[in-house]
Amino acid sequence: MPAAVGEPTRGASITPYRDGPLVLRGEFEIRDADGRLIEPGRRTVALCRCGFSSTKPFCDGSHQGSRFSDDGLDQRPHRPA
Repeated sequence: MPAAVGEPTRGASITPYRDGPLVLRGEFEIRDADGRLIEPGRRTVALCRCGFSSTKPFCDGSHQGSRFSDDGLDQRPHRPA
């Protein structure tokens, strides 16, 4: 069962992929700016960081053609093939 609004959920993890999305896995809720639930339909989603996705908040791969780059740690995994 999801946590109440404002409470942390258990079992969720976020992995930033180099020059790519944030991959969210586990039990989580995603809400829009008005607090409405966004139903992802699965337990693993990729969230856009580049701002070019046409399916925000989800990643659609637009970062690949946008030259999106981040200045994060070099120890992060590469984007899955």
